[in-house]
Amino acid sequence: MASSMCAAALSPSSAAAILSLPNRGLTLALLHRKARPFSFSVDRSSTSPAPLLSAPPLVSPSTLFSRKWKLSAAPEESPEEPEEPSVPEPVEAQIAAAATAKGEDVFAVVMIGSRQYIVFPGRFIYTQRLKGANVDDKIILNKVLLVGTRTKTYIGQPVVTNAAVHAVVEEQGLDKKVIVFKFKKKKNYRRTIGHRQPRTRIRITGITGYEDFPFETLPEMVPA
Repeated sequence: MASSMCAAALSPSSAAAILSLPNRGLTLALLHRKARPFSFSVDRSSTSPAPLLSAPPLVSPSTLFSRKWKLSAAPEESPEEPEEPSVPEPVEAQIAAAATAKGEDVFAVVMIGSRQYIVFPGRFIYTQRLKGANVDDKIILNKVLLVGTRTKTYIGQPVVTNAAVHAVVEEQGLDKKVIVFKFKKKKNYRRTIGHRQPRTRIRITGITGYEDFPFETLPEMVPA
């Protein structure tokens, strides 16, 4: 009886379905489009009554996106430009830049013992041991063979008269160990000896006394 009444109440364009649950006494019926899409009715005669449940009206996805979220395009990232390989400068330009940065406008060739060294003010060199020199002692090197500036060259004959290189002793130590191995075949002779050469580290503080010596003028370098 109830099923026939529900079927008569539905419109022809609506789908009707009647589901009966004998255990719970629940009956599910689809109502008209203007009403809510689903509803649950509870049978009063059932021993375990259930509350009335109703589903909320459906919302279209277009309305949901338009109300709550605003879609925005992500900013386009600019493509990274490949880095061009750097071309090294000529050796002459590098030496000139280093001298300009450190204020080294002069250099000298000095003889210490039996060896010759190129020295620049502000730099340090390692030489063979200077006997009698202690740390922080100031020394003067008089055997100056050549002095050079940016525009002039003082060539000694064999030394530059009155020229002197001033330095200060920073360290008295030993060089790295050198292994000396001796071997004689068929004699069972093998000897291994280690040696560390004494050396002194000095820092150049200045070059003076060469201004009055005859000099050679260097030709001006014209860029190609």
